[in-house]
Amino acid sequence: MESPAPAASVVRIGRQQVTFSNLHKVLYPEAGFTKGEVIEYYLRIAGTILPHLKHRALTLKRYPNGVDGFFFYEKNCPAHRPPWIDTANVPTANRVGGINFCLANDAATLAWVANLASLELHTSLAKAPKVERPTMMVFDFDPGPDTDIFDCCRIAVRMRDRLADLGLQSFAKTSGSKGLHFYVPLNTACTFDDTKAFSHAMAMLLEREDPDHVTSVMRKDLRVGKVFIDWSQNDEHKTTVCPYSLRARTHPTVSTPVTWDEVEKAMEAGEPGRLRFEAKDVVERVEEMGDLFEPVLTMKQKLPRG
Repeated sequence: MESPAPAASVVRIGRQQVTFSNLHKVLYPEAGFTKGEVIEYYLRIAGTILPHLKHRALTLKRYPNGVDGFFFYEKNCPAHRPPWIDTANVPTANRVGGINFCLANDAATLAWVANLASLELHTSLAKAPKVERPTMMVFDFDPGPDTDIFDCCRIAVRMRDRLADLGLQSFAKTSGSKGLHFYVPLNTACTFDDTKAFSHAMAMLLEREDPDHVTSVMRKDLRVGKVFIDWSQNDEHKTTVCPYSLRARTHPTVSTPVTWDEVEKAMEAGEPGRLRFEAKDVVERVEEMGDLFEPVLTMKQKLPRG
């Protein structure tokens, strides 16, 4: 992909003027992928990613000198933001007055965030202003030493089947790194206490069924040869990388929605490359397949009680 503009420019996106700078700066040195290409990717995928970003408190993960350099998380929306950037105030015990998070509700904001070298976009599981009400439940299947993404896939398929027995549909996406992310759409009245308790119970169930290969405990010394099912993401004060977000790896990989058929075929073939997607691949996938995660936004499901 080529940079969308010269080295520095002002571009009109929708109703807004967005200033871009240092577009030729390489942010992924091994791939030669520039800031201009990061912005172009997000603009090309905007129609697909924005529904997953809208009204969700956004934590920026910024890499001003590229993926090999210093990075930092930024929760409070930068004071130098343009006046048209939407924000949401989220109360927190650690900050008087709460935190004013950015809301990426339009393409102009998405492009402005990308120009800050926020390669990764991490969102709340709830929408503002109802920040205490998650719209989904998530699991992060994280491979420990001596395991790989196929181990994550096997455990995820088992989780899918257990939840299906309870009448719950689920959806998968690559983490864009080493593991697999697992989403259960809810879009009904529930709390983080509900989703955290239920997800913890499910993680412990799979651990009891297969203790040699699964752990629900975060301790790294317990994770050798096992997949860690991280259920703790189901928390009001935590975020999860957004579907279609870039990841800060050596190449511009993307956290990409996949079908269960793709997951199972990759397992059968033993080809991890089938579950690795870069920016250009994702643009082509969306053009061909649409948004595989659209049901996560709309499907109404209720957690079992009792």
